[in-house]
Amino acid sequence: MAKKKGRSESDRIFGLKRENPAKSPETTLLTEADLYLFNEGTDYRIYEKLGAHPLTVNGQPGTYFAVWAPDAKQVSVIGDFNGWDRTSHQLQPRGQSGIWEGFIPGVGKGTLYKYHIVSRYKGSRREKTDPLAIYNEISPKTASIVWDLKYDWDDQEWLAKRGEHNALDKPVAIYEVHLGSWRRVTKEGHRSLSYRELAPRLTDYVQQMGFTHVEFLPVMEHPFFGSWGYQTTGYFAPTSRYGTPQDFMYLIDCLHQHGIGVILDWVPSHFPTDDHGLGRFDGTHLYEHADPRKGFHPDWKSYIFNYGRAEVRGFLISSALFWLDKYHADGLRVDAVASMLYLDYSRKDGEWIPNKYGGRENLEAIDFLRRLNEAVYKSCPDVQTIAEESTAWPMVSRPTYLGGLGFGMKWDMGWMHDTLQYMSRDPVYRKYHHNGLTFRMLYAFHENFVLPLSHDEVVHGKGSLIGKMPGDDWQKFANLRLLLGYMYSQPGKKLLFMGAELGQWREWDHDGSLDWHFLDYQRHAEVQKWVKALNRLYRVEPALYELDCDPLGFEWIDASDALQSVISFMRRGKSADDILIAICNFTPTSHLKYRVGVPRGGFWKELLNSDDAEYGGGGQGNPRSLRAGRIPAHGRPYSLEINLPPLTVLYFKSRRRKT
Repeated sequence: MAKKKGRSESDRIFGLKRENPAKSPETTLLTEADLYLFNEGTDYRIYEKLGAHPLTVNGQPGTYFAVWAPDAKQVSVIGDFNGWDRTSHQLQPRGQSGIWEGFIPGVGKGTLYKYHIVSRYKGSRREKTDPLAIYNEISPKTASIVWDLKYDWDDQEWLAKRGEHNALDKPVAIYEVHLGSWRRVTKEGHRSLSYRELAPRLTDYVQQMGFTHVEFLPVMEHPFFGSWGYQTTGYFAPTSRYGTPQDFMYLIDCLHQHGIGVILDWVPSHFPTDDHGLGRFDGTHLYEHADPRKGFHPDWKSYIFNYGRAEVRGFLISSALFWLDKYHADGLRVDAVASMLYLDYSRKDGEWIPNKYGGRENLEAIDFLRRLNEAVYKSCPDVQTIAEESTAWPMVSRPTYLGGLGFGMKWDMGWMHDTLQYMSRDPVYRKYHHNGLTFRMLYAFHENFVLPLSHDEVVHGKGSLIGKMPGDDWQKFANLRLLLGYMYSQPGKKLLFMGAELGQWREWDHDGSLDWHFLDYQRHAEVQKWVKALNRLYRVEPALYELDCDPLGFEWIDASDALQSVISFMRRGKSADDILIAICNFTPTSHLKYRVGVPRGGFWKELLNSDDAEYGGGGQGNPRSLRAGRIPAHGRPYSLEINLPPLTVLYFKSRRRKT
């Protein structure tokens, strides 16, 4: 190969400096330093070298392939370009790295391919999808597709300021979406919308509703649609069900251009056992732990990653950075963290192996999660990682240098469970379970919490949110408005799964569409209007978000009125003038002249009332402004006398008068 002046096409794309390319007869993107870092598990951008990369060498276009298969004795690229011939295009091993590589002239974008792997272990033969593929065939087909990620982004303004949108002292109201069932085209076989069809529709809707972010259930390629993406096979490929990688980029770009952040659900906790996937990739337990007591999940019947293997850690961290880098994602919600942290998760005695200290903590997974968060925040300090962690593991959202796991936020699963359990009770019994409302404040500031009313609560026979509410139809809608209003009044960022804002009666069905026709009915349209009003109030009132993660932002007024199932509390902003109070009545009984202590006199304005007729309530309320009298109550020198309608949340605000 003649040495050329300047940089070759592959050098230009990947920013590489070749080591004596004129002396090497082989085309490679991997330097010796790359191989060292890969085997060490500290190369967090392996997607720049491994996988399939179209490039031109000496004027001849083709594709460079590289795959990790250390226990293979032969690796071939098979595809539509060679009639799926297992012998015609063999890759070559690269030293002792376990990587096989090769350049195949004439193979270009759009070519279907797989790896045919002959294992040293009993000579087994396997056809595998490329673990680093960026595009795959639509399931049930399993071939990878040679592709590129060229796209002209137009979200520079968003990226320049996204640190402000993602900050802990800014409003974060997340709309959780399953792309395949948000809205469907009924005239065309009830098919899902494509990424490009979704882009304007979803963007307009999220803007109208006032959410700040969308969170997509896993878009990474998955063979079984009914897994919702949580059984991932393509850790570097968006599902092709809705279009190409560029089509998905277009969707994110559109959301960003309209000021909406994008969070991707990501699953490093387990992966499916499908033959074409990562399992027993080179005939051995390469990505998964070999011992089923650590490498197989009994609930999900899936493999568990071997977090102690350096190359596996590098693979997963590279996947995380890939979505932030190439797709401009603003955050990653990390699924099933609890299943990673505990060796005995969902296992009986004798079904798990203690760690070296005899404990049940998965030390390798803990180390991986810390490395993951350190790498993410080093590379993209203006994004957020969010843990779905369902136990009381300490310091999940605290920095690693303090002993934490390093996440930016954590789902408050305890709040979700306690609140839904409380709200499902007949109001006559709620007074006996008042601690279901108040217990959270004992731990509310131990982590940076997101309050989730997620997809998990409206599937598998659990029913819809409104379906959980007790009483007749009027009470069900009032309870739903109260639940949502209570969530927005609490410290913590907000997350609502699609359909809840419609008051959808049936539980979520991934094979169908949301029941958009319900908006033709007044009560459902009023619920949607209520969610819009909550998002609007949340975004304009700093007292509701600035100190979400600071105990100075919350103060009880009265947490003990269990007899009447009423709670009242203050939310504060960073400014001393910024005080807002919320009062929640969890019974269908009105309380006239209900007295609430407040910290100062003057006028208090009713900002929002879930019993307002505009939102489907009975229309009981208070004058536009109430003057706080010098009547002590709840340990405060002033108090308000308010009308507290049934099953209602009220928001009041005061600003200190200028002197």
